[in-house]
Amino acid sequence: MGNQQERDLEPIVAQAVAAAGFELEQLDVQQAGRRRLVKVVVDGDDGVGLDEVAEVSRAVSAVLDEHDAVLGGPYTLEVTSPGTDRPLTRPRHWRRARLRLVKVRPHEGPEFVGRVGAAGEDEVEMLVDGALRAVRYADVAKAVVEVEFKQPPVAEMAMLEGRASGTEEDAR
Repeated sequence: MGNQQERDLEPIVAQAVAAAGFELEQLDVQQAGRRRLVKVVVDGDDGVGLDEVAEVSRAVSAVLDEHDAVLGGPYTLEVTSPGTDRPLTRPRHWRRARLRLVKVRPHEGPEFVGRVGAAGEDEVEMLVDGALRAVRYADVAKAVVEVEFKQPPVAEMAMLEGRASGTEEDAR
């Protein structure tokens, strides 16, 4: 039943989220006792702040109230942004991970860890074992951000920053 509700609500919720300037990442509707739990995960190129989550929550709540027949009763709404363990599946996910360490499992070849540089529509530049490397999104089976507990090496950051700004002088 939740799947049908999700299909019915997805365009309505996506439109409300888009009107607030964000993208709907995930919609999940579950039964929680006598109520429905509606989980909405939203994201944007620049992330989502707490004030923006509140704004999206008000917008989604309003459209859910307008379409209360779809939910068929009371609900609890939970609006959040994706966690750091979310797989990188879209170019904007890679842009948001710029300068972060990412573990990549390609469709073919060994898994590797690299630092994310400039991300385009079809591929991302990564610093892997001290060398810049283009990685096509189509070649990636799974990629997730690695949590770092110390500052990244200055040389790595300079190498990626120089490339991203269009100068290669400091990147060599």
